[in-house]
Amino acid sequence: MLKSDPATIGTGPVAAPLPQNSRQPGLLAPLHWPVMLAIAMLAALTAIMHFSSYSDYVGADNDDVLRLVQVRDLLAGKGWFDLTQVRLGLEGGTLMHWSRLVDLPIASLIFVFSLVMDPVMAEATALFVWPLITVVPVFYALALAGQTLAGASGRLIALLLAFLFVLSINRFQPGSIDHHNVQLGLMAIIAACLIVPGRQPGVHAVAGIAAALAIAIGAETTPHIAVVALIVALQWLWLGDRFRPAAQAFALSMAATLTAVFFLTVPPARYGFVACDALSTSFYALGVVGAGGFYLATAFSADRGLATRSAGLALTGVGTLGLALLIAPQCLANPLADLDPLLKTMWLDSVTEAQSLLAQFQIEPWTIGGYYTVPVLAMAFCGLRIRQGRNVQAHAVLLALLAVCWAIAVVQVRGAVFANLLSAIPLAGWVADLRSRANADPKNLRKGLVFAGMAFASVPFVWALSGALVSMGIDKVKGEETAGLPTEEERICTDADAMRDLALEPVGVVASPSNIGAHILRFTPHRALSAPYHRNQGGMLTELHAAMAAPGDAVKFLRGAGVTVIAYCPSDPQVENIIAVAPDGLYAQLAEGEVPGWLEVVPGTQAAPLQLYRVKP
Repeated sequence: MLKSDPATIGTGPVAAPLPQNSRQPGLLAPLHWPVMLAIAMLAALTAIMHFSSYSDYVGADNDDVLRLVQVRDLLAGKGWFDLTQVRLGLEGGTLMHWSRLVDLPIASLIFVFSLVMDPVMAEATALFVWPLITVVPVFYALALAGQTLAGASGRLIALLLAFLFVLSINRFQPGSIDHHNVQLGLMAIIAACLIVPGRQPGVHAVAGIAAALAIAIGAETTPHIAVVALIVALQWLWLGDRFRPAAQAFALSMAATLTAVFFLTVPPARYGFVACDALSTSFYALGVVGAGGFYLATAFSADRGLATRSAGLALTGVGTLGLALLIAPQCLANPLADLDPLLKTMWLDSVTEAQSLLAQFQIEPWTIGGYYTVPVLAMAFCGLRIRQGRNVQAHAVLLALLAVCWAIAVVQVRGAVFANLLSAIPLAGWVADLRSRANADPKNLRKGLVFAGMAFASVPFVWALSGALVSMGIDKVKGEETAGLPTEEERICTDADAMRDLALEPVGVVASPSNIGAHILRFTPHRALSAPYHRNQGGMLTELHAAMAAPGDAVKFLRGAGVTVIAYCPSDPQVENIIAVAPDGLYAQLAEGEVPGWLEVVPGTQAAPLQLYRVKP
């Protein structure tokens, strides 16, 4: 168990000395009961919400569906190192970039539950339990961080903010089995470990392990981990020998974990392969060389003055950057920079999480508050505390982490979830401080209102809900029709009922809008030509070109790809976009009820949500 600083106790500006030979409980000891109670309450509330409007046990995101397909393949005997989804894309399949580190625990849960349940119930139970398991590190980490900043009050407020955060986003809802909830937990652990007082080697070793796992599970966290490494390096640069044990523990644990994960999840045949969207030789080499170089710098120059430490750190940085330019220069750019322009226009530009702040503001301005406001408040508070000289190290670390998360969110909305998560830590300290002031002067209404207002302002969902209500009010004033608050997209083309007729067709290749592809893999034995994954550019482009081409040309694309069935969903947003761009194309013709002679309508599907057409030989 992690131990607290043996020299001090408390979190105030002046820590009280411990009596000699006293034994202080571990850092996590005060957290167990509050966290377990919060988990129990979350599980009960989640079950009520989930089953009161039950539609499916798999999350609504395509990633949740395809993750289940990948886990099923593993349970069916697919090789541990084999991540090729043979039923996705053009002939030969698509090599996926998702880590087996997430597949394994989900597959294990399904296997255990299948010992006493039928296969469907085993999957449903595992997919309900797994997101709740991923909540545990989030609650522990944020509660620990809040305790570090503001004692018992900060612990409980941080836990409450974490509870509301988890409850208000879809990353931890039943069926959410993509890797984002795991990444959020790892980032919370790292943040909590970096601000624990005492510069403990064991705590920094945990941060190093979490950093390596974050890179291995999803390469999109690489910028976050780079800043984490920089934070550790700068602390060693400034503090020297006092910080050396902690810095070395971080470097060694990160390098060792990255090495173990690399050889456990990357097949030997791909040791020389460079990928920018998954753990490969590029990220492994850079991580190990960077961490190893930093360890050597701490070993030989920690006690030799600031100039020598600066030289050692600079040498490590130059060496790591030089290696990056040598083996993976392409990974320094946007991993989606080589995406085909047609895919960018017809697919990526419609993905909310891939939008920039400016683009999202132009599309849905009322959502900006929920994505971006709370981190700004948190960063402002961190800056204030640093200026006041109160717990400068912790607030400087949090400011750096929040800044990189917010900067990423400015480029892509998906980064906002990390910024909102970490904002709970400093804001818990702020709210705890305001609460103490209000309690000390209960007759002062202003202090009470400030405390209550800040407590509400610290919850991202409050800003999101306020924005939605403002948007609805403006629409009402303008006399425009409003659809109300956002709801889960209807899955009329992607549920089991819609897929039943398709599953009965002879096994073949199905062309469909990309949003349907993962569901085809889940519910049918067919190969799906298109699904929304950047490694499946060939399949997605073939489907788009066929959908936009005149029927006489479309058949050439489809027969060339071996397509046997077209699954046409009139309500799919991509179909609507295609028809608008190509009013004379195949999809536009099908929308008008004009079926070319080389297609044959599957009986009984003409009026179905998912219309099926066989491609004649």
